[in-house]
Amino acid sequence: MRAGAVLAAAAGVELLHLAPAAVRLPPVKRLAARRTAGYGDPRHVALTFDDGPDPRGTPPILDALDALGVRATFFLLGAMLERSPDLGRDLVARGHEVAVHGWHHRRPYYPAPARDLRELRRAGEAVTALTGARPVRYRPPYGVLAAGQALAAHRLGLRTVLWTAWGRDWEPGATGPSVLATARPHLTGGATLLLHDSDCTSAPDSWRATLAALPLIAAHCRERGLALGPLRDHGVPAGRRRTGALT
Repeated sequence: MRAGAVLAAAAGVELLHLAPAAVRLPPVKRLAARRTAGYGDPRHVALTFDDGPDPRGTPPILDALDALGVRATFFLLGAMLERSPDLGRDLVARGHEVAVHGWHHRRPYYPAPARDLRELRRAGEAVTALTGARPVRYRPPYGVLAAGQALAAHRLGLRTVLWTAWGRDWEPGATGPSVLATARPHLTGGATLLLHDSDCTSAPDSWRATLAALPLIAAHCRERGLALGPLRDHGVPAGRRRTGALT
């Protein structure tokens, strides 16, 4: 095979590998992949957290949510949960929904479908075993849904859900007011908000900005007559049990 044909074939494989990631593009989110994007009940805003559980950020965020009377969905990393299984159990005991964020937090630059299935199954089984709750939702790290991850999630009975609003709470210098200001334009009925309860992939202590933003976000929703809660109350379908799915 000529070099040009080899390069063309490689480019084609990479294109197919990354094609599902197009759901992250705003026009695709709004028009063709609303459920995957996280659009739900127009009377509700889904509150979600990624990258935990973390012994520094998760406990104060849980306490703040208790004080606000708000529940959320936590997309857990298997490697983080393995280090702090007590926090996973505490999440469930406090009434929050647990979901899967993968085992490691890395970008899917190259096709590796066998690895994707193996790691996603491992993460899902860890969430089930260590928290006592079977997850039904998945969010890929960085919101980049590659073909291998999409197929693995489907096979394991996990519904992929991204987000429609974020506060950029992971950035250096983020504050509670800056998180709300960034999220506010998209923090409308039916939105899914992305926040983080861990700084394992973010600026050091960035979870403090998230913590400071929570009462501001709750007040914003309350003033607009919007309920704030987990994805299970958002009208976005959960994953379905399949052969070989998580038990």
